[in-house]
Amino acid sequence: MNIIIIGAGVVGSLIARELCRYNVSVTLIEKNIDVGQEVTKANSAIIHAGYDDEPSSVRAKFCVKGNAMYTNLSQELDFEVKRIGSLVAAFNEEEVNTITELYNRGINNNVPNLKLISPEQALEIEPNLNPSVKAALYAPTAGITEPWTVAIAAVENAVANGLNLVLEEKVTGIETQDKKVKKVITDKGSYTADIVINAAGLYADDIAAMVCSDYRPLHPRRGEYILLSKVTSSDLVKTIVFPAPGKMGKGVLVLPTIDGGILLGPTSQDLDQRYKEDKSTTQDGIDFIIEKTRQLIPNIDIRNAIKTFAGLRPESPQKDFWIEESQEIDGFINASAMRSPGLTAAPAVAMYISQQISQKYSLKPNLLFNPQRKRIVNYINELGDEEYDALIKQDPLAGKIICSCNKVSEREIIQAIKRGARSIDGVKFRTRAMFGDCQGSFCTFKIMQILSRELGIDYKDIRYNKPDSRPIVGNTRD
Repeated sequence: MNIIIIGAGVVGSLIARELCRYNVSVTLIEKNIDVGQEVTKANSAIIHAGYDDEPSSVRAKFCVKGNAMYTNLSQELDFEVKRIGSLVAAFNEEEVNTITELYNRGINNNVPNLKLISPEQALEIEPNLNPSVKAALYAPTAGITEPWTVAIAAVENAVANGLNLVLEEKVTGIETQDKKVKKVITDKGSYTADIVINAAGLYADDIAAMVCSDYRPLHPRRGEYILLSKVTSSDLVKTIVFPAPGKMGKGVLVLPTIDGGILLGPTSQDLDQRYKEDKSTTQDGIDFIIEKTRQLIPNIDIRNAIKTFAGLRPESPQKDFWIEESQEIDGFINASAMRSPGLTAAPAVAMYISQQISQKYSLKPNLLFNPQRKRIVNYINELGDEEYDALIKQDPLAGKIICSCNKVSEREIIQAIKRGARSIDGVKFRTRAMFGDCQGSFCTFKIMQILSRELGIDYKDIRYNKPDSRPIVGNTRD
């Protein structure tokens, strides 16, 4: 049996890994240079507790389950998860009523250890919180991770278990016969398919439209962010601090990043379907973030900002996930409309889809499946001095620091390349090089030199993350 998955974001990557548990041929097709470079790359990176979703929704079905799965998943795939908890702060009686509703919803969704707490308790947890807080909803199971790392780890493990990973190929068509999927066509070739799983993020509606009419149209919802320096702002908050939610979502929040920075945002702006690539930031959006986050944490110093960026998430008219097989075409399965809390739900969605396929087709287990994967170790931050000194004597490149901000050595960058990085962002998202305060100002060209040497390619052929994203487009003189 041949199973084709379209889209290597966190959802598609985890589905691929789950299906490698069975004796089937699994192919993951991604149009970009690397995995996790679209919706997965730019979001709030939160593992939500699960109190925000209506109990009758598909989101609620998978969110709490997905949250619980992250502990074991992170141990198997060796990526970081921090259960730092979340606070939803209320500043008037209407907002107190809102968080009370969230509490009751969370209880219905089986969110563990959820609590309504007093202003004194909230300020004890978050001393920098606005002292006019009236009450807060505390969810200790909420956490943070790095979504792109989850996708990379899942794909690395899946490849080790037999996955056929296809990068830089765009799906252009899907052939069917007798109302069954038969073949996936790309701009570079074709793949025989018995099952096609549509995990194409913002473009999942375009993929579904290739084979059937029963699909949900998607439009991008843009969220703008501000990232603050971990050097100057790491002690601003310890938990994920939300305002009381509104009609457009969970609101503009303040939270730590997994590597110690502070993230502010996002805005929430619905865009027309035509703008699925519009990741621009706006002055109005940045001003709005500053205004709203200072209502939560008044002493935010925006002078500590090191980056602004925007991400897009797929939104449907139903405002809910679409996880089901087509009623028109046998073997065509949608994992679509994965808006928030898509990252949280992803492990549970992946398990559900793989189990549904296994039951329908009586798949046999892959007895050689190995769930373990090890990450690239950051030597300076994770090894003791004596161990690191001994390593440098054996391998001088382990002591040659390329990224000064995050202390990433040349050896770590070479490891990233050997494990699949073929671009600047491929190195960045595997090592955290370029994630520091200088945002790559001092290390980008050094990384390009290593990529050029290790891959045997010209500088003009090095890219950031997409086929046409080249930092060097030509010579300044001939």
